[in-house]
Amino acid sequence: MVEFKTLSSEDIKFGKNNFLEVARKVAISDEGENEFISVSRGFTNEEGEKRYSRGKNIAIPADKEVLKKLSELLESV
Repeated sequence: MVEFKTLSSEDIKFGKNNFLEVARKVAISDEGENEFISVSRGFTNEEGEKRYSRGKNIAIPADKEVLKKLSELLESV
């Protein structure tokens, strides 16, 4: 069994009620821990509750070189 913990999280709001959640998380299992960055797309419903879009998320290794390269690529497109 894997337990997920959110270490930190921030939202980037866009459009009428949409957001991107960027979070640092850790997956904990019997084999150890794995830290990663999660980017999830979602929306806020009429009651103001966060809802997440199915299949619209990505997990990125929390490796400084990978994150640096991703940042550079995002800036260049």
